[in-house]
Amino acid sequence: MSTTTSHTPPESEGQPGAAAGVRPARLIQNEATTEIPVHLLFRDGPDPVRVPLAPAVVTRRQGTGEQTRPGRPVPVRRRPLPETDPELAERPARVLPGAAGVLAGACGLAGALATTWWAGLLPAPAARALGLPAAAVAGPGLAHWAAYAGTGLLGAAGFGGLARGRTGRAWVLGLFGRYRGTVRRTGLLWVNPLLPRRRVDVRLRHWRSEAMPAVDPDGMALRVVVLVVWRVRDTARALLGIDDHEMYLRECVEAALARVPVEPAGGVRGGTTAAGDALTRLVAEETAPVGVEVFSVQPVRVDYAPEVAAAVHRRRIAALDARQRAGLLTSVVDSVEDTVTRLTTRGLVELDDYDRKVLVRDLTVAFCSGRGESV
Repeated sequence: MSTTTSHTPPESEGQPGAAAGVRPARLIQNEATTEIPVHLLFRDGPDPVRVPLAPAVVTRRQGTGEQTRPGRPVPVRRRPLPETDPELAERPARVLPGAAGVLAGACGLAGALATTWWAGLLPAPAARALGLPAAAVAGPGLAHWAAYAGTGLLGAAGFGGLARGRTGRAWVLGLFGRYRGTVRRTGLLWVNPLLPRRRVDVRLRHWRSEAMPAVDPDGMALRVVVLVVWRVRDTARALLGIDDHEMYLRECVEAALARVPVEPAGGVRGGTTAAGDALTRLVAEETAPVGVEVFSVQPVRVDYAPEVAAAVHRRRIAALDARQRAGLLTSVVDSVEDTVTRLTTRGLVELDDYDRKVLVRDLTVAFCSGRGESV
């Protein structure tokens, strides 16, 4: 904590109340608003000394290496979240194992073959190879066509409903505009072939955006590339509750960049880490109602916009040069002070005010020349 010592007020000097032997009150003021009496820390007398405390604010001294306290970030105002149908939520669909579909398809094929023999349409060599007697009917009738229709539907339903479930993939089923459930199971399955299917990727996915417009805490234009890690959590809301969930995610990221200032790496306000936390929180809140779960929105590249990049570069060079000059001057002054102090303390030279000024000037020129050549 940076502190400074305040001197005794001028009007208190020479007053009758200032008795001999009573120390003047010396105060140290901290950065907040409290004054701490120094003599209360190192006094010998048992009697308390009453010193009025007045609020004061102490400024920071320049050139002491003190860092300015970063300002508090402006809280991001929360907007109302989108609302979806509360009844629209993911639920498992009714499916059967794939063996049931295979069995139904085989039964349909067998029924069609038996109907063909029954109608007398099976060739004689095929009937003899299967060990079947000759059919008594010479042509198909109404009953035969009905049997063909039944066995054909059974075979088509059995084989047409077979589906292969894969890890990281899901099907959203619907019928006549209504949601019928989601299939997340893997392996060979039988799904009702009358239900339309929409495939959706439920794996953990990442998306690297293009350069998007943003601003830094000082309002300078930036171009930011972010990496978004996300996945579909609720397939019903992601596919049926919104037109395009991927496009919605991109637009939410762009809107969050317009609200959250992004600081380049190495800043005093947390850099890209603090901006990434704020972006992740905002985007996750806005995409959760539509079934999208966002794990991370992290800036991976932050560049100043072309129209301000040259000006920012010149300003950084000027600030760096100013800091270098200030550091060099502080080092030279310390070296001159140490040299003069050693010479006078050890009694090597006796200097009056004029000689001291000349010596300080010469040493300053010498040290500055030497430091300049070394730099």
